[in-house]
Amino acid sequence: MEINTNDYAKLIKRLEKPKRPVDVVLDTDAFNEIDDQFALAYMVKKSSELNVKAINAAPFLNEKSTSPKDGMEKSYNEILKILTLMKRNDLKPNVFKGSDKFLPSETEPVISDAAKNLIELASGYTQENQLYVVAIGAITNIASALLMKPEIKDKIVVIWLGGHSHDWHDTSEFNLSQDVAAGRIIFGCGVPVVQLPCMGVVSAFTTGGPELEYWLRGKNELCDYLVDYTTEQAIADGGLKTWTRVIWDVTAVAWLLEDSFMLDRFEPAPIPEYDHHYAFNKTRHPIRYVYHINRDALFEDLFKTLGE
Repeated sequence: MEINTNDYAKLIKRLEKPKRPVDVVLDTDAFNEIDDQFALAYMVKKSSELNVKAINAAPFLNEKSTSPKDGMEKSYNEILKILTLMKRNDLKPNVFKGSDKFLPSETEPVISDAAKNLIELASGYTQENQLYVVAIGAITNIASALLMKPEIKDKIVVIWLGGHSHDWHDTSEFNLSQDVAAGRIIFGCGVPVVQLPCMGVVSAFTTGGPELEYWLRGKNELCDYLVDYTTEQAIADGGLKTWTRVIWDVTAVAWLLEDSFMLDRFEPAPIPEYDHHYAFNKTRHPIRYVYHINRDALFEDLFKTLGE
């Protein structure tokens, strides 16, 4: 979909950092990786700056799931588990099940409670008072909502941890490669997008066992769970005693917080291709593209916030 060049200035305006507090929706494949749990807890604990309106379960398919639907169901249950650990049962009515499959095409949405709720929520916002949608999984739910109700692109901003750096040799990144059709919709429909690329940018946001033990162990039930689960997953995946783990989903939440956490710039929207590479056209509408993470500053705030 081509965007009228007259709308480019409006997009840039809408992609300015918002004045906090802001209303947010989190879209997460929470059972897929441990970093989703960190991001969810970080967002919920930042309640003075981020007002969580909904938490949506996203589909995923890998060794932890038997199908996209199974991945979504497990993610839904993991969201509820994290909220229980945080003693935030009040948020559980705002958790919604998402897509049970990936998009069959670029014109066919997957109907879900998450997509329908996003449409309903977005109807109450405007270009001057936007709803921020933080996506840290396959972006099927959000693309489906945009297909079902295209006009919500004028009411929301999508902050997506998806794809790799524009300089990377491919786009074989989990969130994007699972549903390329959804990625093409997000980057092509004209909704304001903040992209946090994985390899080459957010891949610098890593931590290790000793650091987690020092900062989080014993702080609360949630922190102990995060330390134990992260350690278990890291050892199972790599088998090394000197492991580090990427906690990159946190960065998508952090974009809405302090300016000191990362650097970004405007870039023409990339075109995800089905062969897992980007195509580029410099006349495409702008997105906001994160190109550097201040790792130490963000981890300091993350550990402090989770330990409170």
